[in-house]
Amino acid sequence: MMASASLWQRFQKYFLYYRDLDFCIDISRMKFPDDFFVKMQPLIEKAFSAMRDLESGGIANPDEKRMVGHYWLRNPRLAPIAEIRSEIEETIQRIKNFAVDVHAGKITPENGKRFEHILLIGIGGSALGPQFIADALGSPRDPMDIYFFDNTDPDGFDRIFDRIENYLSQTLVVVVSKSGGTKETRNGMLEAEAKFTAKKLQFSTHAVAVTGIGSELDKYAEKNNWLARFPMYDWIGGRTSVMSAVGLLPMALEGFDIENFLTGAAAMDEHTRAPHVMQNAAMLLALMWYYAGNGKGEKDMVILPYKDRLALFSKYLQQLVMESLGKKEDLDSKVVHQGIAVYGNKGSTDQHAYVQQLRDGVLNFFVTFIEVNKDRRNPAIEIEDRITSGDYLHGFLRGTRTALYESGRESITLSIPNVAAFNVGVLIALYERAVGFYASLVNINAYDQPGVEAGKKAATKLLELQKEVRAKLSTGTGKTAEEIARSIDADPEDVFHSLRHLGSNDPHVRIAAGEQRVDDRFSLEE
Repeated sequence: MMASASLWQRFQKYFLYYRDLDFCIDISRMKFPDDFFVKMQPLIEKAFSAMRDLESGGIANPDEKRMVGHYWLRNPRLAPIAEIRSEIEETIQRIKNFAVDVHAGKITPENGKRFEHILLIGIGGSALGPQFIADALGSPRDPMDIYFFDNTDPDGFDRIFDRIENYLSQTLVVVVSKSGGTKETRNGMLEAEAKFTAKKLQFSTHAVAVTGIGSELDKYAEKNNWLARFPMYDWIGGRTSVMSAVGLLPMALEGFDIENFLTGAAAMDEHTRAPHVMQNAAMLLALMWYYAGNGKGEKDMVILPYKDRLALFSKYLQQLVMESLGKKEDLDSKVVHQGIAVYGNKGSTDQHAYVQQLRDGVLNFFVTFIEVNKDRRNPAIEIEDRITSGDYLHGFLRGTRTALYESGRESITLSIPNVAAFNVGVLIALYERAVGFYASLVNINAYDQPGVEAGKKAATKLLELQKEVRAKLSTGTGKTAEEIARSIDADPEDVFHSLRHLGSNDPHVRIAAGEQRVDDRFSLEE
């Protein structure tokens, strides 16, 4: 354990502060050796070069032969061609105008009343960003509140419908899907459309699409005369889309400051373009990830924001980090199985949840504390002599950090002044660039997701199997899973699970109990 004087010297050396942002990063409690940055220098230079090429319009996603342009969204002047710059600027202006018209009652449903609620339908990056932003910046004073369909869980749909059923006539539906063919999003849209129709409401006068130009959803929205369509670009991935129409449209409708959000991200981008390691917060963050996991993701990333408004940040980072970095092969087609697992809670809730394991359990993680300097917007209340609730929160953060370090646990600490649109933009931009840098350090493509696509294909295959299985059912004594599997040359286990699902949800499918569960016989109702 280092003496306090040595820790203070290390803190002074490895504490980076951006005065204009009132942002700081402290890596002094990571125990990397003194020569770490020198040894990493060749990889650092490679990562800086790759990032410059990406921002200038190079093919940064070689597997899909695409540019990667989320940095242009907050600074369109960086876009490599004028057409992209104009498209970004025009879309932002259209979003602002649309939100103003909705709030002013110029755009209304068929009953002429103002829209007061939003139902956003999307999944993954098409929902996580807006969810995080809504929770971080939302208040009861917002002109519109927001609900989400972010899965294809029927019970999940019903729970949201139960909450907004009496307000459907004043609910604006935003459907978000880049390809327009994402099944979970399509299912949510069709469920919503059916609910509106059942309530004798015209869905098209409530619906807006955020999708790729010419996609299935784009064509559907145009054909059915939806209120508006906003573009998603092929050079933006879902997990980095929050500063496109995906995030900006719901933000504007909720009344949040999208200009400050974009400005904060652009300001962090400017700082993290610096080619000097010790002045570049994103590179320092990426290097700490590399050090902690030996460049192989050997330790999990635990995100602990000490602010309720940032509770969903760890969930947001799970997708950004894990989908970007979790790759089987590197850019040279070598099998590497890269990735960093991410999980998190919020302080000081974590004191009563899993800090016990973090301090005394398996040492397979490193922690990132996120500190928010401003305690609250309202006047403080002393709950003890000269002590406020916010003082306790600050004390728990610093105390937990110290306790972990004393137990040999390493941590990074980030600080922002408050949870406002500007600083949320700062945080997102920091992590987006850190992910890009880390991907270069370990030589992988951060911008594709072959594992996700493999899961989608497998699911589609099983849905086709379910149709075949049901077609083999008949009235009478019924058939076992094994009998049906033989008749269609399928995996008996897949058939068994399809039959169980049908038996639980299709009222026409009957189950006769066998000696064992796998011997159950399935038939159609006579």
